[in-house]
Amino acid sequence: MGPALSPLAPAHSSPLRTRPPRPRSFDASAGPSASQSAARGGGLSEDIAFLGGGGGASPGALASAAAEARRLQVSAHAQLIASGAVTDDLYFAALAKHLGVDFEQDVERLGPGPAQPAAALSGVATAGARLLIAPDPPMLRALLHMRRRGNFPGERLVLTTPRRFAAWARRSAGAVIARRASDDLRAADPALSAASGLTRPQGGVLAGLLAAAVAALLFSPAVWQGLLQSLTLVMAAGVLLRLFAGAAACGAGPPPAKPLSDAALPRYTIIVPLYREAEVARKLVASLERIDYPRAKLDIKIVMEADDRETRAAFGALALPAYYELIAAPDGAPRTKPRALNVALPFAKGSLVTVYDAEDEPESDQLRLAAARFAAAPDDLGCLQARLAIDNSDDSWIAALFAIEYAALFDVINPGLSALGLPMPLGGTSNHFRATALRETGGWDAWNVTEDADLGLRLARFGYGVEALASTTHEEAPAHLRAWIAQRRRWQKGWMQTLITFSRDPRRLVRELGRARAAAALLLLAAGAVGPLLGPALTALMLIDAAAGDLLRPQGLAAILASTFWCSSFVLCLASILWPACMGIRRRGLYAEAAALPMLPVYYTLMSLAAWQGLIELARKPFHWSKTRHGLARSSRRRRQRANSGSLPLFPPLPKTL
Repeated sequence: MGPALSPLAPAHSSPLRTRPPRPRSFDASAGPSASQSAARGGGLSEDIAFLGGGGGASPGALASAAAEARRLQVSAHAQLIASGAVTDDLYFAALAKHLGVDFEQDVERLGPGPAQPAAALSGVATAGARLLIAPDPPMLRALLHMRRRGNFPGERLVLTTPRRFAAWARRSAGAVIARRASDDLRAADPALSAASGLTRPQGGVLAGLLAAAVAALLFSPAVWQGLLQSLTLVMAAGVLLRLFAGAAACGAGPPPAKPLSDAALPRYTIIVPLYREAEVARKLVASLERIDYPRAKLDIKIVMEADDRETRAAFGALALPAYYELIAAPDGAPRTKPRALNVALPFAKGSLVTVYDAEDEPESDQLRLAAARFAAAPDDLGCLQARLAIDNSDDSWIAALFAIEYAALFDVINPGLSALGLPMPLGGTSNHFRATALRETGGWDAWNVTEDADLGLRLARFGYGVEALASTTHEEAPAHLRAWIAQRRRWQKGWMQTLITFSRDPRRLVRELGRARAAAALLLLAAGAVGPLLGPALTALMLIDAAAGDLLRPQGLAAILASTFWCSSFVLCLASILWPACMGIRRRGLYAEAAALPMLPVYYTLMSLAAWQGLIELARKPFHWSKTRHGLARSSRRRRQRANSGSLPLFPPLPKTL
């Protein structure tokens, strides 16, 4: 296996690891050596001292970078570049001059690079008869040491920047990167990937159930009623799970972890997958730049499809700092968000990794909170899910109900599942991972169009915990019916894919999760996949029977039991929707949006329509990704709140370095 995926367990055994390995340290990319030597000398470290006689950085900037590097425990040149005092091109050109070697800015003219993706991280590759290097801090110190001792092979070396080297190496290894991003998980364990589809036993069970349902509907009303009640019983168990989670969310959450000093903070990789998002490029970068985290410890990967020239041009025009990398995902199938994430994962330099979407606006301290929790948590905490909140809830009644739905899920249900220690499906953004856990569990399933739900539950199968993080990311919801239906169609199709994946081998699932947690995972998936398909129809039938039938006038013991069952299920289902919604409204302050609650029956009917469309699409185009456009919001709760409070504007100007 390549660096994108640690070897997984074979299909016949459990991949469960009770004590996953923890990274040895939360060291940043540079390591302390350079800054510690500078501290001992009381001046500039060797990796920036040569700039004192020129090179584009003032003496004040050099002294400031050296002092900040000592404080952060990073290399001085990394801090100097991250601060914007010099560009990476300028620094490495000056370094090449100091070493007496050539600096190459147009790396492509050197010809094709190595065909293996790992070369992009190594910083060393042959280019014809010469050696092209983009030195990381340890290699840079070694080069300076060799020059000082007089045994420096300068005639053989060509220098370039790490960003240019990595882009060149990734292009050369594009075919391998594309294959691994799509197929590593499936190759390691086909049972864990949606690409495998239905197994024969699953297909047989499904065909048998459909045949029994049709036969019962045509020839045996009593059997039909029994089938409906059995299905409703499964859905009711999922409803009870939501109610238990809501009750658990009423308790006090865990106390916040002790903040880490800047020196103890780990390097953090942020991956942002994009497709046709040129119009939000500047807003996205502004949101990322508001994150409160040492710039020398940030590693931001903007991943775009190779043919998305408009988005690449929009980001290229921003002159991004060196801690940003623009990654072109090589052509391949399927063209999905999880595949784009897998393209970036092998090149993530941080010990912690998070994912943001194009429209996201995370709270400024979110990375610090996540890093502190990971540092304080047991080794088997694999992921933290931040809370998602809808910002454009004033755009339409759909957006208002979307905001309430998100408040119920991320402010109530997910914290409750976390408190109960149960598996938790992730949201599609603002999930924070230990990089080791993410790689060990296979990364994202490129073939699952709701990759977040799949990965959250797969982490549990590998013995990793998922917790809710008390930090919010604000995002944009589709405000118009067509866009909302398209997004829900994809989500529902993905929930069906995930249910198929996790029900392939129930005995293995029980071995990996235990009976209670396996049952909870399957109930969550069944409620998410089957509930929207049949819930509105069953509710309508029950209401019709209540108004014109015998539901409220049962005759005989069997009829009384059936009536009690249907009425109890209806009340529980209604409570599982309204109670978390009301809690979410209160916690998020969505009192104006509550005026849209009478439209809930329409909302859930439309969700059922999207679910049926998703089922049809699952049969016809199982891996098709319906793209959701961003940058269309007309309103902003945060902007309105800031205006009312007279605080700073929502989008301050970008830093001069951008």
